[in-house]
Amino acid sequence: MPRRRWLHVFSTFDVGGPQVRACQLMNIWGDAIEHHVASANAGQYAARALVEPVVPLAIVDDLAPFKGPALPVRLWKIGQALARSDYDLVLTYNWGAIEVALANRLLARVPLVHHEDGFGPDEAAGTLPRRDLIRRLALPGAGAVVACSRRIEQLALTRWGQSTARVHYVPNGVDVLAFDRHPAPDAIPGLTRRPGDLVVGTMAGLRPEKNLRRLVRAFALATRGRGNVRLVIAGKGVEEAGIRAEAQAYGVADQLLLPGYLRDPARYVGLFDVFAISSDTEQFPISLVEAMAARLPAICTDVGDIADIVATENSPYVVPATDEAALARGLERLLADAELRHRIGNANRVRVESQFSQQRMVESYRAIYAEVGGIGW
Repeated sequence: MPRRRWLHVFSTFDVGGPQVRACQLMNIWGDAIEHHVASANAGQYAARALVEPVVPLAIVDDLAPFKGPALPVRLWKIGQALARSDYDLVLTYNWGAIEVALANRLLARVPLVHHEDGFGPDEAAGTLPRRDLIRRLALPGAGAVVACSRRIEQLALTRWGQSTARVHYVPNGVDVLAFDRHPAPDAIPGLTRRPGDLVVGTMAGLRPEKNLRRLVRAFALATRGRGNVRLVIAGKGVEEAGIRAEAQAYGVADQLLLPGYLRDPARYVGLFDVFAISSDTEQFPISLVEAMAARLPAICTDVGDIADIVATENSPYVVPATDEAALARGLERLLADAELRHRIGNANRVRVESQFSQQRMVESYRAIYAEVGGIGW
């Protein structure tokens, strides 16, 4: 039987939520499928490092959204490239790939699944009417629209005008047992824990919408001279200098550690005592589920599906994004009470096991891709 060929189109193939999930699925399916990846931002392919060597993977540029020409010209070029291709399935991800979905509907009609995982800072307060209109035009050409959060599911059904038959809610999932390993003490470069030390940690791209400066300020307020607490922000991005400056301004520069992007959170997230999210916009942050699988409590801003993701016991520590004082108070309470951290962390682990396992996620995607692509597994 010939190997199936799939095309994945991202705005960027740098490391992020949808890219990590796509690579996770590629690795699970091994060499059964040949994957081609196109990025609208040429040269941004850092997520390639997450794919195991056994997986057939090729980078292509001729099917990515074209920059420069007017929209009709771009759509024509993309549509013609798709029509000439022999892909069994096209997978598009978020707004950055919507032109491919639209061109496919108008000119190619290759089996296609569109994924929506979240929004940038320009849509943090709500989706933009022009983008809603283009999604309404593009998405009827998709065999399925996958929403990682309930909020996106409702947007697809209402503002984007899609049918319940086409829209599928598939929450992100993790390999729960992988988080049972005990992290090596040096798993986070630069972090040395002494007896009695505590670590507040997060894993995020250092981008404006993650508002990690807010986390620095809340951390400074919550710890107030407690030198035994460290703040670890694992990730890369344009906000690094601003985060360092904020830590300097609020007197916690010597407690802040920015180790860069770290692969395989199961290797190190267990070194945290409290997980934190300070974002202005999220939908279904996989990093939160990973922290919950490692039995951590979480202090988070109430954005996207976060309030529905965490266990009931963790709910008091999901606070309004605009209430920085509440973020600090919640963090302070968690740092002060080891038994509370333990109880909430265990409840979060049970929640992940029952709702957000990797197995559940994989089977959902397997069924959707099989139906749209006519694939027999």
